[in-house]
Amino acid sequence: MTNKANTQREIIKKSHQRCEEYGVNKEQIFPSRILKGNEVSTHLARNEYLLKIAIPFMEIIHESVANSGFFILLTDNEGCILRAVGDPEIIAESEKLNMVIGAYMHEKNIGTNAMGTAISENQPIQVTAAEHFISAYHRWTCSAAPIHNNKGEIIGSLNLTGESRMVHPHTLGLVVAAVRAIENQIKADQAQDKLNEAFSYMKSIVESVSSGIMALDINGNIKTINNWAASMLNLKKEKFINHPIDKLLPLWKDIIERFKRGETYMDMETTFYFNGNKERYDLSAYPILDTQQQIIGMVLVIKGMQKIFNLVNKYTGMRAHYNFDDIIGENPEFGQVIDHAEKISGSTSTVLLMGESGTGKELIAQSIHNASPRRNSVFIAVNCGALPKDLIESELFGYEEGAFTGSKKGGHAGKFELANGGTIFLDEIGEMPLDMQVNLLRVLQEGYVTRIGGSKNIHVNVRVIAATKKNLIEELKKGTFREDLFYRLSVIPLFIPPLRERGKDKKTLFDYFLKVKAQKLNKPLPRISQQLIDQIMKYDWPGNVRELENYVENIVNFNGNSSYNIINPPKDNGAHFESPVLNFDRMGNNDTKPREDDYDYTLEELEKQTIKECFHRMDGNVSLVSRKLGISRTTLYSKMRKYKLEAN
Repeated sequence: MTNKANTQREIIKKSHQRCEEYGVNKEQIFPSRILKGNEVSTHLARNEYLLKIAIPFMEIIHESVANSGFFILLTDNEGCILRAVGDPEIIAESEKLNMVIGAYMHEKNIGTNAMGTAISENQPIQVTAAEHFISAYHRWTCSAAPIHNNKGEIIGSLNLTGESRMVHPHTLGLVVAAVRAIENQIKADQAQDKLNEAFSYMKSIVESVSSGIMALDINGNIKTINNWAASMLNLKKEKFINHPIDKLLPLWKDIIERFKRGETYMDMETTFYFNGNKERYDLSAYPILDTQQQIIGMVLVIKGMQKIFNLVNKYTGMRAHYNFDDIIGENPEFGQVIDHAEKISGSTSTVLLMGESGTGKELIAQSIHNASPRRNSVFIAVNCGALPKDLIESELFGYEEGAFTGSKKGGHAGKFELANGGTIFLDEIGEMPLDMQVNLLRVLQEGYVTRIGGSKNIHVNVRVIAATKKNLIEELKKGTFREDLFYRLSVIPLFIPPLRERGKDKKTLFDYFLKVKAQKLNKPLPRISQQLIDQIMKYDWPGNVRELENYVENIVNFNGNSSYNIINPPKDNGAHFESPVLNFDRMGNNDTKPREDDYDYTLEELEKQTIKECFHRMDGNVSLVSRKLGISRTTLYSKMRKYKLEAN
């Protein structure tokens, strides 16, 4: 006797012992438990997936055994019959024994049988004739195998039953093969479910990204396109899916070649062609690789240029920080200027701020911006006097790739493009070269810019605030400033009075800066003598608020004792220098106003002499000079060019 036969006998023996323990009557004919009515439909619904998977395979088996006296039964994990397939005659015979849908074929319900024993032993089994526990089933031969899910749990059984005289070992092999097919289909379904789930996640992610996403295969056919991309490029998804991208993005092959050379394609300004138009977008491309690291396609991430500009502006500090609440002053004339500035903040008209250096023109410009509907957008300040003549056009209007030697790959957006939707502050507008004034006038009148080396008109929506310390009327007479540009800029002119005309604001600002600087420098508030207060009130402050602020910082640093005496400044200490601007001796001790004959120089001559003397004292050190004068290095270089000075 073979081991297989011994094993079969042991399994049948153990099953009979269990049946005796269950109290199964060998003479019973019907299963002891059978579902009725709604219980059946509910139970079938609970096992809907198993039925869906198994029924096609049951039909295949039936085709193999048709007209042979066999029928096929499917049960759940408790042996409850879910489905019966076979020739009508044999099905009718089985129903006489109540082997119907809803009948439980577990060993405890009907004794030893292939279905119940296969589930109990968790292995395929063939039970024939007297191997059945009850006498009524001795006429049958049954072959059954348990069905498992992907976790290895039994979810049912498949059984092939016929007359006992037709017993054959291949019958069990047929059942086992069908069960393996069912289990493989379950695995395939779960894998497909996971793929569908992953696809759903991916689709949700792709659609949630506020950028255009496209996926291409290696032949340039569009496989995926999200709603953002379709909207940005004005495309219909169904028209472009599985179609080549050649006309939309001709350089896609060049991108593939870059990948093959190990190069990247990140944040490149790229032209897309659609509906007879062409438009620039920021494009990043990422290769799709197979398991062999071969390129099989790529993913394109498309962003609108304005979105990129906004991000650049956000993270490079191109924002206005000051509001009208930050402006200090009680002088009526100055207050009227601020009142007018607040009233016109909501307008889109150009503003021309006129006033001497240090009067707070940019402070007012920022306040106008922050009180306007554009407050959440960018504020870009451009010092026209600090930009070299040969760079000012590219800085303001940008350039295309290859426009000139040294131009940035992919081109460069100018300040007007970056300021789109916001405000641009053109400081020192009086220093702008005449030829550039023509280009600026065109932008103001027509609302678009054209990059150097380009032909496309780029629409810009920008509020322009200009500022100057020059008398532009005089510049018009000299022919150094265009009349048409002047009138275009001065739609809303605001003249900011100098500090010398603001009366008690000198003391107000002095007290304010004293507190601010003490806090900033972590110093105690210094004690200020009345004599110093008097001199502060008498002095004209030609450097205006900026000069006063820097002077107060000097006082705080030295705990109330300035590094130079404003009444008698030292003349021979190398660490200091006598500045015509800071020499209070000329004012006298009792006069409230300086005498007219005290001033032998124009303001520009005084400034030039001061810078020249400071360079001499600081041994030509530009950093020390800019720090001493309280101006930036850029402003210092601008003034050096203006006065034709050199660091010696």
